[in-house]
Amino acid sequence: MVEKSMDAVDQIMEQWRNARPDVDCSPMENIGRLRRCSDLLQRELEATFSTFGMTAWEFDMLATLRRSSATYCMTPTDLFSRLMVTSGTMTHRLQKLEASGWILRVQNSEDARSMLVQLSASGKELIDRAVVAHVENERRIMSGLNAGELKRLNEGLRAMLAVLEKSEDTQR
Repeated sequence: MVEKSMDAVDQIMEQWRNARPDVDCSPMENIGRLRRCSDLLQRELEATFSTFGMTAWEFDMLATLRRSSATYCMTPTDLFSRLMVTSGTMTHRLQKLEASGWILRVQNSEDARSMLVQLSASGKELIDRAVVAHVENERRIMSGLNAGELKRLNEGLRAMLAVLEKSEDTQR
């Protein structure tokens, strides 16, 4: 079980209680901890990706291609839709991955006017090694929580994600 102690968010909350006792700042506690966790997790994940000479976005793109189909191949539109990036960003990223030799652009046999993005042999070998290290890194990161805490955390995050996704859908 994680020991309860003062963290940076507790200190911020105390400052707000003193500065603005008239405002209930309690929502800041969860959001602040989520943001802090996100920042710290990103650093931990990036450290593992960097051992493979890649960044988080490169890992995400290669992993998406790897798990997408038996041919490790997708249209650029499907790829950028799954990764939620703009087409301009996708073009730049595809060029970088292609220059690294991790992807190939191949003719679409179903539509001669379009190209597909496919993992190259070296891209597949790289992402297969990186995924194993990534999962082990995530296991290490989460090892400080017991099974019950992990289950409650997952349930809470699932509920929060549902709220945020619903809000995103209504704003479209």
